[in-house]
Amino acid sequence: MLARFWGTRGSLPVALKADALADKLARALVVADGRRFGDEAEARAFLDAEVSFSGRATYGGATSCVELETGAAAFFVCDMGSGLREFGLDAMKRCGGGHPRKYNIFLSHLHWDHIMGFPFFVPAFDPGAEIVIHACHADAEEAIRRQQEEISFPVAFDWLRAQIRFETMEPGRSYDVDGVQVVAMAQHHSHTSYGYRFTDGHGRSIVYSTDSEHKTDQMDAEDAFVAFFRGSDLVICDTMYSLADTVSLKEDWGHSSNVVAVDLCHAAEARRLVLFHHEPTYRDEDIERMHRETIRYEELTREGAALDVLCAYDGLEIRV
Repeated sequence: MLARFWGTRGSLPVALKADALADKLARALVVADGRRFGDEAEARAFLDAEVSFSGRATYGGATSCVELETGAAAFFVCDMGSGLREFGLDAMKRCGGGHPRKYNIFLSHLHWDHIMGFPFFVPAFDPGAEIVIHACHADAEEAIRRQQEEISFPVAFDWLRAQIRFETMEPGRSYDVDGVQVVAMAQHHSHTSYGYRFTDGHGRSIVYSTDSEHKTDQMDAEDAFVAFFRGSDLVICDTMYSLADTVSLKEDWGHSSNVVAVDLCHAAEARRLVLFHHEPTYRDEDIERMHRETIRYEELTREGAALDVLCAYDGLEIRV
């Protein structure tokens, strides 16, 4: 299995500003300290070896969209944030190379940052495409259609040419979707969000769990999440805020912290954790610092096998 990240921000898309890019270039030039490079490849090798990720790159600004390559013929996608546009363009190229034109899309919930990419999803205009939108919300179709009403968008849902259907899932029930076992779980978030666990025919599993609030003073109630994460090869988890934020100013905002994500994954004996759904006001340096702090926290609290802690960015690929 492979997880490919097309959008990793929460709440709304953000762009790297001109002064932030200039700061990165200036810091890289300071590190270079006057050395010369024969070509771009040599300069890139220097950046990769000697400049931090936040100093040479960006975590990106598109909202939630993660593709899973499961071994099935169909595409599998979690959420339709603004990252869905780039995924759709890339998928069309692959379909031109012979990939089947079926898309299984799983919605965590219906807030705008998780569905806003659909009006710009090019495969929806392909008459040969089949799009199946899986959700635990019975009102999913209403939400998707509503954002393409004339008052909001110039292209009506009924003008789309793909075969589009909605499948309502029941939390806790295992579904066979094109040979992949999929189970959903309810999470604490406004209008309820749902996490998904995907297991392929070889027993490898990926958990997608975003927009879920876990309270540090109610961890006994988190046993169900530990069971849901149990033994996963990869957990993609909402870590939008710091622990301080989740227990103070942003309590009951429906999101969680990096610290709680580590605790849950340790208890579940998961193998890898991906920090996801980044706060849109965080700079690349802020996200990188949280990543370093999370790695250190994992080391200090580890009692069993090591938990590999990664940080999502637009374009990241992780194979399990």
